Amino acid sequence: MLSPAERKQAANGLCKQLITSPLFLRSQRIACYFANDGEVELQPIINRIWWMKKECYLPIISQLTHNQLGFVRYLENEMLVTNRYNIPEPKARHQSVPPWALDLVLLPLVAFDKSGNRLGMGGGYYDRTLAYLRQRKQWRTPRLVGIAYDFQQVETLTSEPWDIPLDGVVTESKMILFSG
Repeated sequence: MLSPAERKQAANGLCKQLITSPLFLRSQRIACYFANDGEVELQPIINRIWWMKKECYLPIISQLTHNQLGFVRYLENEMLVTNRYNIPEPKARHQSVPPWALDLVLLPLVAFDKSGNRLGMGGGYYDRTLAYLRQRKQWRTPRLVGIAYDFQQVETLTSEPWDIPLDGVVTESKMILFSG
């Protein structure tokens, strides 16, 4: 378990790794998340997105599609409401955009491996939402980057047919890209 100071240090280190990457620099519409259950805090990245005049989006649990996510633009000082998991979401749910309208999605994870496999919290929301990406063989949007602490890397994870692999992972000390 990390102390609050260690978590803050890791979040700042991760932000430094991500914001200098070409993938981040060329992305305009970026989906983040609010940390839950010990996940890496993304507030430093959200602040940088706003400072760079990029668009920040947050996932919302869609009421229209079963157990999938929508993405709503998150503006500075915007009112948030909590969802059924007690995670903050933008209140303006009607302004949801589909995932393919985003350039980059930052995903929380529990573990990742050197092949780009990701172990999530078990709800499958991201995999169901991004299932359309399994059908594409060429360059696609959005690019998917897992957010992790260094210690969350494992040797191998079992991949299931419904799992959507990551394009990269960023930690407090490095950025790993798994595909072009």
